[in-house]
Amino acid sequence: FNQSAWEGIKAFGKENGLKEGKEGYTYLQSESDADYTTNLNSLVRQKYDLVYGIGFTMEDAIREAAEQNPNSKFAIVDAVVDADNVASITFKENEGSFIVGVIAGMQTKSNKVGFVGGIENPLIQKFEKGFIAGVKTVNPNAEVQVKYTGSFSDASIAKATASAMYKSGVDIIYHAAGNGGKGVFTEAKNIKKKNPDQEVWVIGVDKDQADEGEISGTDMNITLTSMVKRVDLAVQEISKQAMEGTFPGGENVVFGLEDNGVDIAPTKDNLSDDVLKKVDEYKEKIKNAEIKVPATQAELEAYL
Repeated sequence: FNQSAWEGIKAFGKENGLKEGKEGYTYLQSESDADYTTNLNSLVRQKYDLVYGIGFTMEDAIREAAEQNPNSKFAIVDAVVDADNVASITFKENEGSFIVGVIAGMQTKSNKVGFVGGIENPLIQKFEKGFIAGVKTVNPNAEVQVKYTGSFSDASIAKATASAMYKSGVDIIYHAAGNGGKGVFTEAKNIKKKNPDQEVWVIGVDKDQADEGEISGTDMNITLTSMVKRVDLAVQEISKQAMEGTFPGGENVVFGLEDNGVDIAPTKDNLSDDVLKKVDEYKEKIKNAEIKVPATQAELEAYL
């Protein structure tokens, strides 16, 4: 997630002749929540034209920094801060999750699929509800197991959660557990190494996680697909607007399927032509507003 944002900033820098460093672009890494305000203020003091906060956990820090520095420009990803000098960037994660749900619903052999989330909140629930809707749209008889680990960093909890799911007959797990999702991949790879014939897959998140699914020493890969969230594209777009004098301060800029803000990963080695055809079909239905993808439990119940 952070890597995608950084790639967007680097791409913007390259396009505009900027170099990494104090005269161009840089990043500061926070080891804990306590570092957010310090790091934001450090970048403001260095007079960067635009300072990003990546992730909803930075909402309060961005709001405070924006209030204290009204002449500086800020942007935040995955949260909305109502301030004239802050551009909020959000995504229709439910739409991308619906599409990978369609894939899971068509691909499952056991009619049991799983969702492993990190911290349960309205943002991650958008992933969950969209995924369930996609699965049920193409496979009404499929069972979707849902578990939250309470962490975006603890891979051991995600691994244990995935183990229980796979043992119960689940053959595909979609994770939205951040770095903790590595535990889901680890469990799936371990199972596949022990029994290459067992049907076991992971759907990645945020970036193309095909590399994460590679099993060393074999030609097997347990990544079925990934729900790609184009944080890089969003960061490039907002940076461009700031440079051109059209910075969308005070606005919530939303990226969905219609503007390539979310999609399935470009790696499609494990997807059949029939599945890809169905994916295209449902993408068009969403773009044309034939389908309104649910983002909450109430919307999901109404949809189903």
